[in-house]
Amino acid sequence: MYLHVPLLLFLLANVAPSDAALFSRGSDRLSTAARHVHRHVIKRSTGLLDDIRLAYAGIRLQQKPQVALQQTKLYCTNNAGKGLAGIASGGTSASNATSADDPGSSSSPSPTAPATSPASVTMSPTAGSSTSPASSAAAPSATGATSNSSSSSSSSPWKVAQSYQGSSFFDGWDFQNSPDTTTHGVAMYIDRDSAQSANLIEINSAGNAVMRVETTPTVSQYRKSIRITTQFSYTGGLIVLDAVHMPTGCGTWPAFWSNGPNWPAGGEIDMVEGVNDYTNNQVTLHTNPGCSMPSSDPNSLDITGTLVATTDCAAAETGNAGCGVRGSQTNSYGAAFNGIGGGVYATLWDDDGIKTWFFPRSSIPSDLANGAPQPDSWGNPMASFPASSCDPFKYFYQHTAIFDTTLCGDWAGGVWSASGVPGQDQSCAARTNVQTCEDFVLNNGSSFTEAYWEVKSVKIYQKSS
Repeated sequence: MYLHVPLLLFLLANVAPSDAALFSRGSDRLSTAARHVHRHVIKRSTGLLDDIRLAYAGIRLQQKPQVALQQTKLYCTNNAGKGLAGIASGGTSASNATSADDPGSSSSPSPTAPATSPASVTMSPTAGSSTSPASSAAAPSATGATSNSSSSSSSSPWKVAQSYQGSSFFDGWDFQNSPDTTTHGVAMYIDRDSAQSANLIEINSAGNAVMRVETTPTVSQYRKSIRITTQFSYTGGLIVLDAVHMPTGCGTWPAFWSNGPNWPAGGEIDMVEGVNDYTNNQVTLHTNPGCSMPSSDPNSLDITGTLVATTDCAAAETGNAGCGVRGSQTNSYGAAFNGIGGGVYATLWDDDGIKTWFFPRSSIPSDLANGAPQPDSWGNPMASFPASSCDPFKYFYQHTAIFDTTLCGDWAGGVWSASGVPGQDQSCAARTNVQTCEDFVLNNGSSFTEAYWEVKSVKIYQKSS
C-alpha cells in the first residue's frame, strides 16, 4: 500500500502525539498506522484542540519502580479503545486459580510494557463459551424495551464477545479450590463438582445461575463458598452484569470484579462490592503508582456517587485501598438491591477511562435490554475514572472477571463493630450480639440463607471495527 506524502504530513499534523508515534515503528506497520490515524482524524476533526490538550495532559512521567507489597491483596478498606480485544485462554486449573490476583505471580507480561497492545490483540471464543455472540439475543428485561432489536443492534458498535447465561452459565469459568488467603476471610472456596454435590451452585427453574454460601449450623475453621474466574480475558470493553440477587448480611463480603496479571500491575476494577448490611455499592480501582482521579468533586467528575476517601488509586500508596466511589442509590447493593429484583451493572473501559452505571430492574435502558448498548445515552455514571489522570491501557490490561463471596476478612471483619455507613445504622456486633465476625460466621450457619448470588447473565462486549 502506498500513501501520498502530503496527505501523510497532513494526517500527522492533525493527530495527538500518541497517534503520530505509531509511524515510528517502521514501514511494516505503516498500513496499520494509516488506518488508525484515519479513524482518529474523523473522530477528532470537530474538537481537535481539546483532544490535543487532553492527549498532552495524559502524558505521564516514566512509571516509578513498582513498590514491593506484602504478599496480601485487599479488595478495598473501610477508609470511613478503543483498544478493545479479548483473549480466550485455557484458563488456570482449580488448583492454581488464585494466581490471577497473587502479587507474587510471574506468569504474565511486564507491568510497564504489556506484551501485546490492545489494538492488535485477536479475539476468539472460549471453548466452553456459554453463548456465542450470534445467539445472544436474550437480554435484561426493561421497561419500555421494544420487542424488535434488529434496528437498534445495527446502530450499536458494541457486539457480544463472550456471554455466560442459562444452563451453560458455569462453562468457561475456573473454580478456585482453596481458602481465602488473599483477604484473610474464613471462606473455603470449593471446586465445581464439590459445589454441585453440596448444592452450592445450580441453574434454577428461572434459568439463572445461583452461587451460595454453606449454611451448615456450625463449622470448625472455614465456611464453604464459591469463587469463579473467567477463562476468557479482555483488554477494554463493556462488561454487563444482570443479577437478581446478591449475598447480604453480617459477615458477608461479596464482589463482582476483574483484575489483570501481577496484581496490582495489571489493575483491578471492583464493579460491585460491599460488606455486611450495606445498601450502597462501592466501585474501586487498585493500580500501580501513577493512576489517580483528577478531582474529588462529583460535579467535576460528572458522577452520581461520592468519593470514599482518596483520589490516589495506587495500592502501594493507599494501604491497598485504592480509589473508591460509593453510589448514592440506596438500592444498589445488598438487601435493598434484592428487594427490587436486582438490576444491571454496566462498566465501560475505553480510551476515555473507566465508568460504571447501575440500573434498577425497572429502569434498564431499552438499548441495553435489547443487546444494542449505547453508553453515550445513559447519563452520568455512578463512578468515573477519567483517562486524563489514569491511562486505562497502561494501568489495566488482560483482565478476567470474577465472582466471589468471602466471609469476614480484612473489610467485613474490620468493620464488624462499626456503624454509620448507609444500611449499617447498627453495627453487626450490636445486631448479632457476637463479639467477633469469625465467631458469628462459624457458629451461625442459618444466618447465611441470603448469602447467595442469582445471576441472569454476564456479557462482555467489544467494539466492532
